[in-house]
Parts: sequence; structure tokens; C-alpha cells
Amino acid sequence: AFALTGGVLLGIGLAGASFAIVIAAFSRMLPEDRRSWAIGLATASGSLGQFLFAPIGQNFLSAYGPASALVLLAGFVVLVPLLAGALSGRGDVPLDALPPEGARAALGRAFRHPSYVLLTAGFFVCGFHIAFVATHLPAYLTDNGLDASLAAWSLGLIGLFNVLGAYGSGLLAGRRPKRLMLSWIYLGRAVVFAAFVAVPLSPASVLAFSALLGLLWLSTVPPTSGLVGVMFGTRHIGMLFGVVFLSHQVGAFFGAFLGGLVFTATGAYDLMWALSIALGVAAAAVHLPIAERPARAVPVPA
Repeated sequence: AFALTGGVLLGIGLAGASFAIVIAAFSRMLPEDRRSWAIGLATASGSLGQFLFAPIGQNFLSAYGPASALVLLAGFVVLVPLLAGALSGRGDVPLDALPPEGARAALGRAFRHPSYVLLTAGFFVCGFHIAFVATHLPAYLTDNGLDASLAAWSLGLIGLFNVLGAYGSGLLAGRRPKRLMLSWIYLGRAVVFAAFVAVPLSPASVLAFSALLGLLWLSTVPPTSGLVGVMFGTRHIGMLFGVVFLSHQVGAFFGAFLGGLVFTATGAYDLMWALSIALGVAAAAVHLPIAERPARAVPVPA
């Protein structure tokens, strides 16, 4: 029963409120020059909600137990449909002036477009990094003799600084080349990981690592979704970004799973840190050849 409700049903529920849905709604209702900013704001808001609701959920658990805590938290979710009515609109992307294209044709065209494939591969690395750190950082810290409370503060600090990073990324993605932004973000992650394992582990180094990684945590979302919109317009952006986000979630699975597998086999996370650094460098390189332009010609109005 727990596997069904805690795994399958919660997974479906989270997918229904995922970035793909929110980004599709924002992309269709806003013009291109405001889209990246709005997506950055939405990403930052989600991180702020995570930061605020973590202690609320913990208090509910302590006071009422797991079942009642879930019911109380579900009460907040009921408010979401009441606000979702504002997310309407078809957008004004020029690509949408073209003749209608079926979902299957749009997906096939996307996978024949090299830049879309590269973008999808790069987002795999984002998921790998996030899941590895979120799942295994607490164990890494406690195994090295640091207090468990520091691990909680570390994850909270990542969430807090992610608010700044995601919002700032949204602002920049509307003004700077998105592919270069993504290259710098992934390279920055590789540098942060390398510095973290190179310096002596201490509370100060953990907090500094958390703040820096938080700035880069979900700052990938606005430029990634923005590139999908630039390439293909907004008609099928929910599906096309959903596929990119699926790659992110597959990466998240491997980040969490391989972390446990490597630790069980070696008793340490050294190999995972090295792999995270290598993947960051690879993702930085993968985004450089991406063509930041429409995948098909836009007709000129008569």
C-alpha cells in the first residue's frame, strides 16, 4: 500500500504539478521577452515554498503523525486549482502562426533536431547532480563526523539560495545567450564540486558549498525551457519540455541509485563526486553547439 500511495500516486501527483505544466502555462500566456523572467520567478517561488514548507511539514509530523500531516498539507494543495484559472492564453510566438502540427509530428521533428537532443542530454546531468546531492549529502556529512543538523541546514541553504539563483537566471535568460548560460552553470557546478572535495571538510566549507550550489541548483530551468520555446514555439511546449524534463528525472534516478550503489561497494562517495565533476564539464561542452534559433523558418507576414 505504501509503495502504491507513496510511490505511484505521489509520483503522478508531482508530475501533474511539475515544471513542465507550469512552464507550458507561462509560455503560452506571456510574450517571449517576458517568458524567461516569469519562469525564473516560478522556479524561485517553488524553491521558496520548499524552504518554507519543510519546517511546517516537520511540525505537522511531530504534532499529528504522518497520516494527519499529509491531510493537512493536502489542504494547501486544494488552493492551487483556485489560482490556476489565471494561467490561460495562447501566447504570441511567431511559430504558432504556422499551420497546425500534430503532437507526434512535433515530437519526431524535435528528435531530428540536433540541438534539442543536446539540450535533453544536458538536462540529464542536472537531474543527476540534484538527486545525488539531495539524497546522499546528509549521509556524506554524518559519515565524516559532522552533525546531522548541519546536513539539514545545508539542504535548507541550498533551497534558499536557489531562490536567488533561479530568479537571477530568469532575468538573464531573457537578455543573454541561453546556451552559454547553461554552459557556465554546469561548469560552475563542476568547479563547486571539485572545490568542496578538495578543501578540508568543516561546517564553514559545507555552508559555503551549499550557498554556491544553491545559486546553480535550478538556475538551469529558465534557459532550458527558453531554448525549447525558441526552437519550437509554444504550441507543443508542454510535451517537448516534458520530454526534456523526463531526461532530468532519469538523471535523478541514476544520481540517487548510483550514489547508494557506489557507497555500498566502496564505502565512500569519492567516485560519485568525480563522476559529478566529469558530467558537469561534459554538460558544459554539450550546450556550446546548440543553435539558439527556430527549428523551422518563420513565415514573413504579408
